[in-house]
Amino acid sequence: MDCAVATDEDGVHKLRLWGMAVLVSMIGALAPGLAPGQEWPQGSVWVQIEARQTEEDASERAEAYAEVFPDIAGFRLASGWFAIVLGPYPADTALERLRSLREDRMIPADSFIAQGAAFRSQFWPETPAVPAEPPPAPSAAVAPDADPAPAPVPDPPSAPSDLQVAETPEAARAAEAALSQADREALQTALQWFGHYTAAIDGRIGPGSRAAIAAWQTAEGVEPTGVLTSAQRERLVGTHRAAIAELGLTRVTEPEAGIEIDLPLGLVEFDGYDPPFVRYRSRGDSGVQVLLISESGDQTTLFGLYDILQSLKIVPPAGERERGDRSFVIRGRDEQIESYTSVELSGGLIKGFTLVWPVDQGDRIARVLAAMQSSFRPVGDRALDPGLAPLPADQRQGLMTGLDLRRPALSRSGFFIDAEGTVLTTTEVLQNCAQITIEADLRMDLALSDPESGLAVLRPQRALAPAAHATFQQAPERVGAEIAVAGYSFEDALPAPALTFGRIGALEGLSGEPGLKRLELSALPGDAGGPVVDGTGTVVGMLLPQDLSGPRQLPEGVAFAVTAQVIASTLTARGIDVSASAARGALPPEDLTRAARDMTVLVSCWK
Repeated sequence: MDCAVATDEDGVHKLRLWGMAVLVSMIGALAPGLAPGQEWPQGSVWVQIEARQTEEDASERAEAYAEVFPDIAGFRLASGWFAIVLGPYPADTALERLRSLREDRMIPADSFIAQGAAFRSQFWPETPAVPAEPPPAPSAAVAPDADPAPAPVPDPPSAPSDLQVAETPEAARAAEAALSQADREALQTALQWFGHYTAAIDGRIGPGSRAAIAAWQTAEGVEPTGVLTSAQRERLVGTHRAAIAELGLTRVTEPEAGIEIDLPLGLVEFDGYDPPFVRYRSRGDSGVQVLLISESGDQTTLFGLYDILQSLKIVPPAGERERGDRSFVIRGRDEQIESYTSVELSGGLIKGFTLVWPVDQGDRIARVLAAMQSSFRPVGDRALDPGLAPLPADQRQGLMTGLDLRRPALSRSGFFIDAEGTVLTTTEVLQNCAQITIEADLRMDLALSDPESGLAVLRPQRALAPAAHATFQQAPERVGAEIAVAGYSFEDALPAPALTFGRIGALEGLSGEPGLKRLELSALPGDAGGPVVDGTGTVVGMLLPQDLSGPRQLPEGVAFAVTAQVIASTLTARGIDVSASAARGALPPEDLTRAARDMTVLVSCWK
């Protein structure tokens, strides 16, 4: 007997049936339901086979199942989802039918017995399968042409509110002993889901399982005996399976990405491939997103991915970061969303995932995250790329066409002034910042802000080892000397600084102010804070931002820099040492460019 589930282009599952007449006759013989017009008997239960987030989806699924099952029904759940059920059946035969249909693969493997406590009104079929009592005949107080008041439709019977049903400890233990291995594992899994069990799922009801059962019983307000009655066991396992059904937790295997993981397909749906990502967007208004991460590479690729992920909007800047030699974990949180990312490098393959959720769903999503963490498994030797070499940041960002990048409020330039990663920049970049970074993700603390000179000094929150740092000129230059400014002219739009060449126009400000250099070069706002270097690579000043607040605007090609002497005296007075230059002779152009770029960094202000 064959029964399969296929998927059409719209992603709607349809039953594909063979031997329809034989199937229907078998169903009636296996476990007959109630004929139309009959009422639910006391103690009746249902077999819940699916739950959908929208009534439209659930009705379509119920209609498909109805081609095979004559006793299909749909009920709204207390959670707002829509359950598709078979029944109702007498309690003593429901389990037999559940097992039989599972074995024949006619219903999903995670179908379970539902007591009906979470059922609300019936939505399918539109005419309830269980009719209400006939309305009373109109009385003398009712006008003959008035419509009689509709009789109330009874709610489905619910599970007993008192889980401490009459069952002796001996009977409870006997029922427990009769459980199959799969049933005992399902019991442990449910206890784990609700946070009471932390050991291995092995089907052995030992001291750990007893303690977890007692903890669950205490949480439910019943005597913590450590042995479940039949009613308690049905409530525990049934509630767990209902939660799983509502979330749609399903084992997903991505052969191209080489990843196997449980995903909440009730909350997310497949959105596409953007190597190195498999994207799952939010289903409906759940607000949940998932990225599966898969690429080939080495430690350099891993660290590059670590940097790039933190530029995404779905990875808020606040939160813990843990990066080791072969793996990293990123936790992010802001006022709207939280996210968790876990990635590991093994055997030349980088695999991991990101889960994103609204902040108000933390308790619910904690269980989803635990399920994803425990089920995640790299499979095979494939990745979503053919073996990418380490890429520059601009090319790597190009891989993320379907993802929104998190952008800073303002970016300017800065440069290293010592071997520990201390950075000198302009005070302009400090305006109303909640966080300051260099190179997009390296967090910095403010060590000095001097509005009079326009200088700001930043210290890294963790040790850095820059490729180069500034050495400062001691002797004054001559007017007309050639200089260059290294800076992020287009702020964070480009991955590396650019050099702008020019000359020294004067050794003072326009009104004769000391401590300034007037430069003949065309700078952009993003260049502010960048080092001004001479032909030897020595820093002779720091470029200041253009003053656009006054009534006069400077002509094109005029810029100003604070001198190296002012920088040295201001920093030294605050206990910050700088290095004097001993350079002699001009550098070849390529060496000058390399030296200037190695010391220059992007400084970003995040709101």
